[in-house]
Amino acid sequence: MTAKLSVNLNAVALLRNRRDLPWPNVIEIGRIALAAGAAGLTVHPRPDERHTRFSDVPKLRALIDDEFPDREFNIEGYPTEDFLLLVEANEPEQVTLVPDDPAQATSDHGWDFQKHASYLQSTVARLKEKGMRVSLFCDPDASEEQVFAASETGTDRIELYTGPYGATHDNSEAAEREAGKLAHTAALARQYGMAVNAGHDLTFDNLPLLAKSIPDLAEVSIGHGLTADALIHGYAGSVRRFSDALEAG
Repeated sequence: MTAKLSVNLNAVALLRNRRDLPWPNVIEIGRIALAAGAAGLTVHPRPDERHTRFSDVPKLRALIDDEFPDREFNIEGYPTEDFLLLVEANEPEQVTLVPDDPAQATSDHGWDFQKHASYLQSTVARLKEKGMRVSLFCDPDASEEQVFAASETGTDRIELYTGPYGATHDNSEAAEREAGKLAHTAALARQYGMAVNAGHDLTFDNLPLLAKSIPDLAEVSIGHGLTADALIHGYAGSVRRFSDALEAG
């Protein structure tokens, strides 16, 4: 099975927001990504709207519904009431819940599933009642107790935080070690009935090893690395390159 590629548009939105101008057009870049073969789009609308704006979300929902009805929309974020209402209004196929402080620059750790068990159980149930798939952000080296606690929330998937793996870009031995940790956590998730997504600092170069290490990886969400690659290869070209890198795994 080849993992599906969901293109994260946050980096594109962040570039747009540097000026009070409508370009780069986030919706048009999403259209290019889907036309080039991406399986879906991901956004993380933070409370300060420093990249994806709340107003972008219904437009991306309409893009998928009107032009690419076989693709998926993934909305990621910390489950405040405002976030949950935004999600419920736009009905993404998948919601990825992260334990971020709103001030964080980016997601950099997974949930403590044991500590937040009750909160996550009620939130997951609320979203699944609306027909949405739920994924919970998970540390790459989570213990079996933590992975079991994740499964007890009722979530469909976990998303492995691959930041430490991405940080090994100049050290192949370290990359193998980090890939091994991810593979072990993925195996635990599989044991407890959850599918596995992955995301953070994934690139054209490190995708094949990740895909090889987790053969049943369901989905990767990639934004920064793909957008940087697109400065050289063009956005459509980078979507195709990253899809090929997943196939190579």
